[in-house]
Amino acid sequence: MNVNSTAEKVAKAYQEQWGAPTLVARSPGRVNIIGEHTDYNEGFVLPAAIDKAVYVALGRRGDDRIELQALEFGDHFSTTLDTIAPRPGQWTNYILGVVAQFHKRGHRLGGFNLVVDGEVPFGAGLSSSAAVECATAFALNELFGANVPREELIYIAQKAEHEYAGVLCGIMDQFASMFGKAGNAVRLDCRSMDYEYVPLHMEGYKLLLLNTNVKHSLASSEYNTRRMQCEAGIALVQKKYPGVKSLRDVTVEQLNECVRENDELVFRRCKYVVEENERLLAGCEDLKRGDLTELGMKMYRTHRGLSEEYEVSCPELDFLVNAVREKDAVLGARMMGGGFGGCTINIVREDAIDSLVSELAPRYKEATGLELTPIVVTVGDGSSIVS
Repeated sequence: MNVNSTAEKVAKAYQEQWGAPTLVARSPGRVNIIGEHTDYNEGFVLPAAIDKAVYVALGRRGDDRIELQALEFGDHFSTTLDTIAPRPGQWTNYILGVVAQFHKRGHRLGGFNLVVDGEVPFGAGLSSSAAVECATAFALNELFGANVPREELIYIAQKAEHEYAGVLCGIMDQFASMFGKAGNAVRLDCRSMDYEYVPLHMEGYKLLLLNTNVKHSLASSEYNTRRMQCEAGIALVQKKYPGVKSLRDVTVEQLNECVRENDELVFRRCKYVVEENERLLAGCEDLKRGDLTELGMKMYRTHRGLSEEYEVSCPELDFLVNAVREKDAVLGARMMGGGFGGCTINIVREDAIDSLVSELAPRYKEATGLELTPIVVTVGDGSSIVS
């Protein structure tokens, strides 16, 4: 779907129930070029907003009711401002959690109607949840004139996911969705929140996502386990180096000295994170030089770390990365996102995409029994009002 058709779809669905919406807003999904599982360790990430987004149409009500409709699920939900609460496993958490965060910050909203739909595939590692949260936060901020700056809206969206969806995500997804810029990745320092746009010159190449169409149930629980393992590593280093605040401050030498003998598993987890930060900073310099080949080599190394050291990959993701590793038309590939399913991200020569997918799809089906879904993305802008 193009931008206009999805925006028109939510506006039309809104109009059929409540008349013309006051506004339609959008917020995109994201890819992460390199820098995975570094954000909650106060490290660096390199995301980019994509040309696929979530759209919300909404308008005020004269009472305190909240009426929500998700076209994707054909589902309607009603509640009131004073009775919103988490609903385990439900799509409404990403919207109601945002409302709760506005209220916690002293911004009292009124009742509203909202219709949501999008082009960001669920469960593909493209942060559809952050896109819903950011679209909702951006739109409610406009609708009720709360005048909350973008920098605070990303925390409203993040806390919604923590407290209503129960996933202790870092800040990267929401930041990329809100602050993305066409033609650029964003190098974000997850400690200071300083950021820099890094040019993503892709002449002759495209970002190809290969969706495994698998979402293992391990994803959320193992994500939280990895956070605890990283914290355990920091605690071991702090015994000798009390100035250390996070893995951002740690070297591999310190891990060898303080962690390896105490806990080999925690050592491997932490080593991956420390080295991934170093790879990302070097990868930014590759991009500034326009050297996609060097960046691609770092992506392959990242995948090995995610698969063997951080252990958040799965057989389907490993199959897809290994299948393209020797292809001249593919400069780099790795799993992307939290892990245990979702997509691989590949830098592929534009004229080779169709033949690559045609070759891979039957091999993947034979190996896994699953369909392979290719998604070509371009890098787009962050949250905005559509109409």
